[in-house]
Formats: sequence, C-alpha cells, structure tokens
Amino acid sequence: MKNVKEPIKKPWIWMVMIVILVLGVPWYFPESAVYPIIFGFPLWAFVSVIMTVVLSWYLSYLCKHEWNIVEDEEERQNGEVQ
Repeated sequence: MKNVKEPIKKPWIWMVMIVILVLGVPWYFPESAVYPIIFGFPLWAFVSVIMTVVLSWYLSYLCKHEWNIVEDEEERQNGEVQ
C-alpha cells in the first residue's frame, strides 16, 4: 500500500502559496499604475490575472504530485473497483 503524503506539513508549499497570493493582489503598485494598458487591462489587473493563472497551475500541480490519494486502494479493498 502506498504511503499517504500530507503536504500540509511541508512549509515550502505554504511559502509559495503566500508569495503567489501576495503578488496576486497588487497593493504594491502606486495609484498611478493604471498605465500602461496591456491587452486592454491596466497593469495591476494584468498582474492579478496572471497570478490567478499561476495560482491555479500551482494548486493543480500540488493535487497531482504532492498527494497520494488512496481512494482507489480503498475502493479495491471494498470490492467496488475491478
């Protein structure tokens, strides 16, 4: 049986998450950061959209590579999956 990984205990996961969230809310831009306009978005909105995509990718990566889901093994033991 596979060992169950608990990524909640890994500090690097939380540090990356905090960095992505802090960068995703562009409070660090000056009030005049409306310009330049990138693809029709102000700079701050463009950064926020990009960081949202990065956060989605990161969470998907964590779900796929850092968790060993044992649901399949449990279903096999219960005879539900063949």
